[in-house]
Amino acid sequence: MLAAAGLALSAWAAERTFPANAQRGKMTPGYFPEVGIDGATRRLSPAARIFNQDNLIEMPAALRGSDIVVNYTVDGEGRIDRIWILTAGEAAQKLPAPGAK
Repeated sequence: MLAAAGLALSAWAAERTFPANAQRGKMTPGYFPEVGIDGATRRLSPAARIFNQDNLIEMPAALRGSDIVVNYTVDGEGRIDRIWILTAGEAAQKLPAPGAK
């Protein structure tokens, strides 16, 4: 039963869709609330959420590594509010152009 639930979760996570305003970059975790995106220091919003490859929420302090390929969105104040850590398959796909359907 647990194996079936895990398989269903993996299949669900493999079909993630991202908002039309998502941007892509390479993230290097920093000291909260900062992250590096493409070499620039950026701030996370107070309600920021980071989703791992299984679409589960990750705590910023638990992230390790550098140049992690991510999609992210920015709030109205220029802070990053959502980050999705991409799988190799997701990273290989291009983001749709803004306004494309």
